[in-house]
Amino acid sequence: MSSEVNLTPTSVIVLGLLEFLGGSGTPYELKQAVGMTVGNFWTFQHAQLYTETERLAKAGLLTEDREEGGRRRKTYTLTARGRKALDEWRREPATEIAELRDLGILKLFMGADPKPLGQAQAAAHERRLQTYYEIRKLDRGLEPRGPWLALDSGIQYEKHMIRFWKRLADSAA
Repeated sequence: MSSEVNLTPTSVIVLGLLEFLGGSGTPYELKQAVGMTVGNFWTFQHAQLYTETERLAKAGLLTEDREEGGRRRKTYTLTARGRKALDEWRREPATEIAELRDLGILKLFMGADPKPLGQAQAAAHERRLQTYYEIRKLDRGLEPRGPWLALDSGIQYEKHMIRFWKRLADSAA
């Protein structure tokens, strides 16, 4: 069954976003959804959306419907087997610690001057925080609740990083 299919993070993003989009969508619609949602905390190549939808369709987790004429656009729909695989993945506890890939922290470690770096990084994190606040304005009690909880995590992270970088910018000599 679904245990035969290796679900990668990209697989789960495809399955979960199709569910979020009402059960079906094109790779282009998935790309747009990524930009407004998981792309704020999970990076991957957008080309993977095209190859992953095909792989998941071959595995029976999605169905594929191709337009007869025009652009011959493909629409993928989540199957019952795909929903089951996604539900199984959700139930598995996540025990890995996040990998922090932060260029500002790397520059700090490598000896960059903390004052200008702190000023630049605080400003960058403030811009990201404002973007998150704009997204949060869209919250009108929508379901599923998970995206809003993830957004709150991003907001709290940005607030922490702003405090950290401002402290460096203000105290560095």
